[in-house]
Amino acid sequence: MSDDLEPVDESQPLTKPPRNERILVILACLSVGGSIAGAALVSARFGLAVLLGCVLSFINYYWMRRSLKAIFDRAREGERPSFLGAGYFIRYLVLGGVVAFIYALDLLPISGILVGMAGFGFAVLVEGSIRAFSRRH
Repeated sequence: MSDDLEPVDESQPLTKPPRNERILVILACLSVGGSIAGAALVSARFGLAVLLGCVLSFINYYWMRRSLKAIFDRAREGERPSFLGAGYFIRYLVLGGVVAFIYALDLLPISGILVGMAGFGFAVLVEGSIRAFSRRH
């Protein structure tokens, strides 16, 4: 074994950090495509439910981003982010309440809304596949 190892240049990262903007663009494309496919293959109500679920997914993302930013900003200042941490979980109650309201009134198919809300996960999978199979990230 050789002891002549070159030092690692840490000034440039090995890979680029993931960008949320591309994930959100992918989510928007999946929202439109999934809504059209749902309307064509199942029903117009299902397509609308997928679209509403994707909108809820966007709302969830931006709400979570804002909540986490507030929590970490407070922690960076040395304060305890106790109440802000509760706000992080309140969004689950609000989104669950919206879905329960739609279910109780039978406005749209819940399965379509859940597929749409899972759109962010699908977008992350697509982003991961793009990053895994492309040389340029």
